Amino acid sequence: MHSLPLFHRIAGQPVIVLGEGDAAEAKRRIVERAGGQVTSDETAPAQFAFVALDQPEGVAAKLKARGVLVNVVDRPELCDFTVPSLLERGPVLVAVGTGGVSAGLAKALRLRLEALLPQRLGALADALGAARAAIRERWSDAGERRRALDAALAEGGELDPLDAMSVERVDGWLANGAGGSVGVAEFTLHSADPDDLTLRQSRWLGSADAVCHEAGVPAAVLIRARADAVRYPLEPGQAPPPLTGRVVIIRRG
Repeated sequence: MHSLPLFHRIAGQPVIVLGEGDAAEAKRRIVERAGGQVTSDETAPAQFAFVALDQPEGVAAKLKARGVLVNVVDRPELCDFTVPSLLERGPVLVAVGTGGVSAGLAKALRLRLEALLPQRLGALADALGAARAAIRERWSDAGERRRALDAALAEGGELDPLDAMSVERVDGWLANGAGGSVGVAEFTLHSADPDDLTLRQSRWLGSADAVCHEAGVPAAVLIRARADAVRYPLEPGQAPPPLTGRVVIIRRG
C-alpha cells in the first residue's frame, strides 16, 4: 500500500489554496464542501495546502519546511497527499485513489460505484449511528457485536447496504436479530494470485476474527482479511490454537 488513507476533519480550519484557474477553483470547492476556510495566504497557520501554480517547486518547499502538508496539482512527486475521487451518501464517504497515478481511473471507478450504491445508504448509516448504544446493549461482547453486524450487512442480509429498504428494518433487526455465525473455515491455496480466491473464501477472510496461515501464504492474500484480525503463523500440518469467533485456516497448496 503506497499511502495511508485517512479522513481528516477540517471544518472551521484554514486551508491554503494557491493559484488561479479551473484546477485551483476545484480545490477551493472541495475544501469549502468539507467546511474548511480557504485562504490564499501562504503564511497562514494551516495544516494543508493546495498549490496550482505553473512553477510550484519553491512555494511547495517553503510550505513543507514549516510542516504544512502539500498537494501540488498534476505533480504527484511533489505531493505529501493526494485527493481521491469521492462518492458521498450522507455520512458515508467512499474514496477511490490511485496515489496520483491516474485521476481518470479513480473517477471512472467512482462513477461505477455511484450506480451501485443507493441514495438511502446515508440514511442507513445515520440509523445505525443513532442505534449505537442500543446495539452495544444488545450485543455487549465486541466480537459478538461485530459478527451480528457482519451478518446483517452481508449480501442478502437484513441490513444489506445495497438494498434501499434496509433502513426500514433497523429497529426490527435490533429487536430480533441473531448474532453472526462462528466456527472454523479451512482452505488450501492453489494460486498465489488473490483474484483466484473463490467468493466464499474472500468472504471468510473479510469477516474472520483470526487467520491462521502456513508460511509462504502470500501477503496479497492475507491483506484480504480485516486489518484487526489476529494472525497466527502455523507450521505445515499444525493445528491452530484454541480460538473463539470466526477462524480461517489457510494451507499452502
